[in-house]
Amino acid sequence: MATDLIFKLVAESGPWALLVFYLLWRDLQKDLATRAVLDRNSAVLTELSTIIRERLPRRKKR
Repeated sequence: MATDLIFKLVAESGPWALLVFYLLWRDLQKDLATRAVLDRNSAVLTELSTIIRERLPRRKKR
């Protein structure tokens, strides 16, 4: 089913259809890579803030 659709698009539109699918796929890959980096940065920042909070002196309550 999906392969028939791809062959039909290529036959009708030629290489332009393949180019569009390729660019969409590359954009998806770039988005996934960006999301992975942002998730990792968030984890590192959370860990750093936890370490800093643990090492700060506690205020004494009256």
